[in-house]
Formats: sequence, structure tokens, C-alpha cells
Amino acid sequence: MIMKSLVPILALITLVVSRVQAFVSVSVSGNTHVTITGSAVMAKIHEVCKAVAESEGREFNPTGSSPEELLRACLGTATGEVSGAKFRTALNQIYMQNGFVDRDFMDSAPHHFNNEAFAEGRNLIAQGTAAIKANVRTDNLQSARETLGRVCHTLQDFYSHSNWVELGNTIPYPNLIRPDLNIENIADIAMPTCSDCASGTCPNQLLPAILNGKYLTSGYMGLFSSDKPEGKCSHGGETDLSSTQNPRGGISKDGRNADLHNNAVNLASEATLELLEDIRGAVGNKDYLRLMGIARSAVLAFVIDTTGSMANDIAEAKRVTFNIIDSKKGTQDEPSEYILVPFNDPDFGPLIRTTDPDIMKSEISKLKADGGGDTPEMCLSGLQLALTGAPSSSHIYVFTDAPPKDIYLEKTITALIRSTKSTVSFFMTKSRRRRRALKASSQFQVYYDVALASGGQAIEVPKSSISQATDIIVDTSTSALVTIFQCMHAGSVKSFSFLLDESVSNTTIYITGNSLTFNIRSPTGVSQSNTVSNGPLGTIQKVGNLQRIQLNETEMGLWHIDMTTTQAYNIKVIGQSAITFIYDFVEEFKGPHPGYAVIDGRPSAGSPAKLLLTLSGEKGPDVLEVHEVALMKVSGDKVSKGTIEKMGGGDFLVTVKEVPEGEFVVLLKGKDKTFSSLFQRQTTTQMSQSKVTVKAIADSSMLPGQVFKLNFTVTTNGSSGTYTIRARNDKTIPMTHPSTLNLESGGSAQGTVSLTPPADTVSGTDITLTIEAEGPGGSDSNYAVLRLSVLSKVTDLTPPKCEIVDVQGTCYSSSCSSSNWDLSVNITDGKGTGIESISIQQGSGNLTKKEEEDSVMGLYEASCCSTSVTLSAVDKVGNVGRCSYTMKSSAGSRLISMSLPLWTSLLFYVFLCDTLPL
Repeated sequence: MIMKSLVPILALITLVVSRVQAFVSVSVSGNTHVTITGSAVMAKIHEVCKAVAESEGREFNPTGSSPEELLRACLGTATGEVSGAKFRTALNQIYMQNGFVDRDFMDSAPHHFNNEAFAEGRNLIAQGTAAIKANVRTDNLQSARETLGRVCHTLQDFYSHSNWVELGNTIPYPNLIRPDLNIENIADIAMPTCSDCASGTCPNQLLPAILNGKYLTSGYMGLFSSDKPEGKCSHGGETDLSSTQNPRGGISKDGRNADLHNNAVNLASEATLELLEDIRGAVGNKDYLRLMGIARSAVLAFVIDTTGSMANDIAEAKRVTFNIIDSKKGTQDEPSEYILVPFNDPDFGPLIRTTDPDIMKSEISKLKADGGGDTPEMCLSGLQLALTGAPSSSHIYVFTDAPPKDIYLEKTITALIRSTKSTVSFFMTKSRRRRRALKASSQFQVYYDVALASGGQAIEVPKSSISQATDIIVDTSTSALVTIFQCMHAGSVKSFSFLLDESVSNTTIYITGNSLTFNIRSPTGVSQSNTVSNGPLGTIQKVGNLQRIQLNETEMGLWHIDMTTTQAYNIKVIGQSAITFIYDFVEEFKGPHPGYAVIDGRPSAGSPAKLLLTLSGEKGPDVLEVHEVALMKVSGDKVSKGTIEKMGGGDFLVTVKEVPEGEFVVLLKGKDKTFSSLFQRQTTTQMSQSKVTVKAIADSSMLPGQVFKLNFTVTTNGSSGTYTIRARNDKTIPMTHPSTLNLESGGSAQGTVSLTPPADTVSGTDITLTIEAEGPGGSDSNYAVLRLSVLSKVTDLTPPKCEIVDVQGTCYSSSCSSSNWDLSVNITDGKGTGIESISIQQGSGNLTKKEEEDSVMGLYEASCCSTSVTLSAVDKVGNVGRCSYTMKSSAGSRLISMSLPLWTSLLFYVFLCDTLPL
């Protein structure tokens, strides 16, 4: 069975929210939606990484069982550090949304296959899977991950909440992920399904007529009412009010019956693997790995003013881009993605996103400085596109010499920064035409505020010196970048300390401000003042208002920066290290399956702050200890320590009772047991609490040309009065919403946002919607950020047909390298949308294609050292057909696997290949 192959992979699972349960734990380890999804996700990643390595002719040998070691082996042996942060973040996006189904759709029967809602539940899976495939094709990976988490939850609940197991089935139900097949033999609404169980724990309540007739049924769940149709089974459990009505009891396998529970877990795991295999076939191996967060961590994102005075800046951005691309090629520091957003006035965009460095070179070479007669430009609109288009935790660099015309977007930009945890740095250059404006205009203050909120830099520099300032881009466009310390201070004589550990390299200190005087001290007492450009500790480079200190070497221990200036300044210390952490503020939710959910917005004031924190290191979290997690004021003047609860898999639940007032960041201290070295890490995104909350749930995709309505709720524990509502999206799609809502303290009010995407919107387009609520007088505010997908209605439900028509060649075990074999296939799509792509899913040979009138002929050629192949044929809406074949190398025998539907498990293919001789 497939479950056997999962056993050694279980150690790889990231147990992000082990308290989120719909499969209730029945043992110490327990089975939850997260563990089921995690084991399947990691097993499939392992399989795909191995296939990619084989196709590239390299070994795939993870050095251990941690996700980080799997990531390193999957990326290859290129030089440079590898950070697990983005990988862990991508996995968390899947797992968190998996748990959200129990919070956001608690009483929805289709989401849980309750109340015999089989057709509706299957439609959720089909629509979600189509959205995932469309999102990946348009490179909207976060939306795809979030939808995947929700779809996995619904798919898995079928096996726990229905009687599929009791009917004697030992394989998953293929019709759930095959939209061209119907759900069959569902018990009629008037058909009794269960006998009464006074104790509530009877081993089998299903009526003989249901079992003998193989009728499909599921338990009714009554969270708010005990009503259910006469004679129907209940879900069961303390929270199910219907289970007190005859027939009493319940048939769910969420943990009440160990044997059936384990069977349900096994089938749910296999079904999740089949779903993942379907998605993999549709998007291809490399895009599947990108979907799962397998990519180098560096992303290069530019937002560039293209008005007439920006010629020098554009030339410098081009030089830096080309230098990074050329110098880091073939290393782990090579960017995995490139983002470019030009802006002018009144135009901005489009966002150009590519994984191809040559395309990035071409696009940035096309930029020309032109137009822009008045001073303000559409800078924040361009930045909004970059923040919504770039992966989370990206570094974004803005080049401009003008204040923003669209300053009304400031709160939206701050909300997006907090949501994505991305860092924004501004290069503000002075031209003759705009030098006076740069010094005098208070509108430039927004750039300083945005940079500070994100942990970035706001650098003032003459155009003639911009090439020196852009060293910061080279510093931060690296894999495994970590922030060790950062603070902002109003200006006074003060000493700051930070800890460098054995794993840190390439340490750089940035101090931003005017008229700066400082002294740096090493752990051994060696000092260097700001007046010494090349000293015993490092090289100091002054450009505009920035001083960049590149340390000669990373001496382990406690370092000090003694500031003696009276003006405001920012300090930031960065380096490269695999030891890092990611975090989210969370809140507890109740219901039949309680858990923790990520807060979309600022955490609530007046209550302790809770964080879910994931630790990552080169060898995984097992060799790392967490000693302290605290919230620190951005000035560094106050630190509020939290209580730490270890949750397994490198995850920790942290509770901070005394949250600092105003803006704060997260500080972590711990120990690397490998080197017995203490370490310190810090976040850069500023956060604060709010008495306002904004809640919104997107439960479906948008259709091109049709109105989409989204309800939201604003709640306040602050002032009563009129709250200002702002809603904006990053695609300028027409929308309406209430401009105000009236709230009483302790109360809430509801509003609706209506959006109408144009009829020609490409299926899979991702729209980021930001809803903001601001209290009377602007004293308090909060926000919700939602990712909405536009998905065209899919009418082609039939996968392409892939048929093996001929096999040539003979392979001998004694000399595989001196012999070859080839496979001919015929691929058709009948009356479907047509073949979009044909690719090698597994195998290291070459595939050539020739289009015929109604089909595509394919020829696969390979060495006898590579004897297995799987070919995927994908139509234009993501349906997948597949051919698999294995050539035996013993005495020239050959075995074949003919065309099979995609839902059939890979092990079944191998079984056929091993038993059907030609």
C-alpha cells in the first residue's frame, strides 16, 4: 500500500498547527488534517525531487530526514547557503488554510461531506483543483497553496465522515477527483441509514440495507439544532446536537473507533497523494516544486520611476541587475524569481514576473526615461503591484526622485507589508529639477515611514553616487539572509548590543541618519569609530545618509554599537545563515474541532499576543534550542518576554502577556547545539495591536464578467462612532463598498464589497483585495488582506487519452550504457479544449513531438540505464492523461503499462509494469 512508503517520510512533516483537528487524535502522535496532509505533501515532494534529479543526471541523496535537508538535496549541490524559510512558509500556507476550514466553514455540510452533501462536496474539490492549476499557470502560487489546503481538508473528511470504509472499500474513491465521473448510489433523503445507539459508541449502526446495497451516506451534523431527517445517521460527538435524536450515536471516524479511524486515515492519505499527483501532472515537475516552495530564497524585485529625470537611475538598476544575474549564476544566491514594475504618471505597471534571467535583462533594457512633467508620480501604485505580486518576505527596491501622487495608498501599503512581511528600500536621488522638492516636500516622508515599517532603508543619495548606494541590493539579494538586530531611535547617547554566532557569515551593519557618530566594539574589545573607513573591524562606506559597515570577519560573541549622535537614526545588522525562523500571530477558535488560526491584520489589543513560530536550520530544528522569544519595541527600549510551548517539528506556541505599546518586532534567542553557539534573530516588519478587527471569508472563485460579492465584518472594542471603510485591489477592477459603518463599542457591523472582473480576465488571475477600517479621528485602524482568484467556468472535464503504440529496443543488464530504447505514443483529446503540453514526468530521456490532424505523436528515446518513463499530456484547462512504461533489463524482457487514468496510483502502475509481459 502507499501508506508503507509514507512511514520513513513522517519525520519530514512540519507540524505547524497540531491542535487543528478534524481527525481527532487517538494516540500520542495522533492523526489530524495537518499530519495527513503533511505526510502526503512531503512524500510527493521527495518523489518529484528524485525525478527531477534523475532527469538532470544528478544524485538525489538527502543527508537527513529534515525538510531543510530535503530542500538542499532537491536544489542540488550549487555553492552557497540554503535557507528553509521560504519552504517552511509555503508549507505553512497549505497547512494553515487546511485548518481554516474548521473555523470558517464549521457549519458547511459540503466542506465536510456531512448531511449526505456528496455532489456539493465533490464540486468544491473539482472547482478548487481547477483553480489551483489555473493559479500555477499564471504564477499565483500563494493562492494555489491556500486553495490546496482547503481542498485537502474536504477530500480527507469524506473518508472520516462517510461510510466508504464501512462498505468494505480499500482504495480511495476516484470519482471525488474525477470531475467527468458522477458520485454514485447515494442514499435517498427518505431512506433510513442508521439504527439507534443509546450509548453513542456502538461499533456499527449502519442498517443492513445500506451495507448490502452499497449505498453511500454520511452523518448529519447539528451544531445549532438537533433536527435531522428521520432515520438518518448522525456525525456524533459532544458538539453534534443531532446525535441525541433517534437514531442516536454517530458514524464519524474522527477518533471514536480506532480500527475504522486508522482505515479512514490510510484512505485519506492515499487520496491526498492522488490529488497531488493530479496537480503535478497538470503543472509539470518544476512548477510543482515551486508551488511547494522548493526554490532558492533570493528574489530580485525592482519598482522604477521612468520619468524624464531618471535616466541615470534606470542605467544603475540595469547595471546592478546584470551584475547580480551574471555573478551569482549557478550558485544558491542566484535569484529564483525576478520582478519589475515601472511607474510614471498617470501610468504604472504592468508587473513583469519571470524566472528567466534573460527575460529580466531584456525587460529592464527596454525601460526609457520619458515624460512626467509635474513632480509627483504613481510610486505607491507601482509598489502595491510589487507587494502583491512578489512572494512573501521579498526584498523590494524602489528607485525614484519624486514624491508620490498616490499618497492615499499609504495605509494599504502598510497593510500589505505587514501581511507579506516583505522589506522595502527606497533609493531617493536628487536631480537639479527636483532637488528642492526632495528637501522641502513633506510628501517624501511617506517613503521613510514605509521603509521603517518594513525594516528597509530610505537612502538619500545624489545621482552621481547611486552606484555606491546600490551595494545594499547585492548584500540583500542573497540566499539565507537573516536579520540579527534592528532598531530605530530618536537620537541620544546609547549603546546597543547584538550576538553573532558560528553559523553567520558576510555580516553587514547599516546605520542610516544624518550627522552620525558611533563606535563599534567586538567581543574581544577591539574598537573602530565611524571616522576610520578601513579599520581592524571592517570597511565603512558612507553614501548620502547611509553608512554601510562590512565586517572583516564574523567574530562569535556579543558585539556593541555605541551611538553618540543627537539626531534620529536606524541600525540594522544582517548576515547569511541557515538558522532562521518564521512566525504568525494567531488566535484560538472554538467549535467541534478547535485550533489556532492566523490573524489577518493586527492582533487584538487588551489581550495576550499569541504567535506560532517555526524554527529552521541547516540540519533542521532538532539541533536547535529556543531560549527566549520576545516582543521588542522598535526603539529597543523595552522587551516583553513570552512563555514558550514546544509543539513538535520545530514549532512553538508563544504567549506574550504584556505587549509593548506602539510598534514592536519579534526577537528570538537560542542555541545551536552543533557548535554549542548561542544565536539571536529578529524580524524586521513592525507590528502593533488594535482594538478594531476586520473579518472576511472568500469561499469561491470569481467569474470573468460577473459581479462577485464579499461580506466583511468590522468589530471594535474601542470608540463608538463612524468608521471609515476603504477597499482597494491591485488590478484596478471596478468595485463598490460602503464608505462608512457605524459601530458601538463592543459591537460589530457588516458591509459588502462588490467586484466585477472584466470578461476578458485570464483564468487563474490573482486579485489582492485590501479592506481597511479606520476609527473616528483616525486614532485606530485595522485591515484584512484577501487573495481572490478569477476562474473561467470549466466545461471540458475529460482528460486527454495517451496510448502507447510501439516500443523498440532491447536492454541487457550487463551493459545498460551501450544500448537504447524508444517508446511511441499517440495522444488525443477528442472534443476537448485541445492539448496544451506533453512533458516527461519521470525519466531522463528525450521527447520529440509531431502534431497530426487530430492527435499528437510522441517519441521518447532513452538509454537502457533509465528504464522507466511517465509522460503527462495536459489539455488547456488542466485535465491530465498519462502513459507509463518500464523496460526490464533482464535477458531482454520487456514489460509495458498501457494508458491509465491519472487518478490511478503510481504503485498500481508499477504493479502493472511488473506483471504484464508483451
